[in-house]
Amino acid sequence: MKHTTLPRHFQTALWSYNLSKIDPLRDKKDIITQVLNYGDWHDIKRLFKFYSEEEIKEVIKTPRRGAWLEKVLNFWCTTLNIKLKQEIYHKAIFRIHPEG
Repeated sequence: MKHTTLPRHFQTALWSYNLSKIDPLRDKKDIITQVLNYGDWHDIKRLFKFYSEEEIKEVIKTPRRGAWLEKVLNFWCTTLNIKLKQEIYHKAIFRIHPEG
């Protein structure tokens, strides 16, 4: 992590968070996941300036269950050359209607 306070512009991707109460270190996994899923291109560029590429890759390599949009996770795995086990990948995908 390169900074101690989040850019205010992240609020659009972190709509359910109070930026003054979120901790960039403690909440890093949530911040990175949320910005990659819902941020615009400017947010993503800021994210890569705020966190190192290795920190971002680590979050993608260990995705939270049900936290990722499928196209987004696929894009970042492809772009950053990350191979996830199928089981981990499928568990990470947000589904409105979970499979049995």
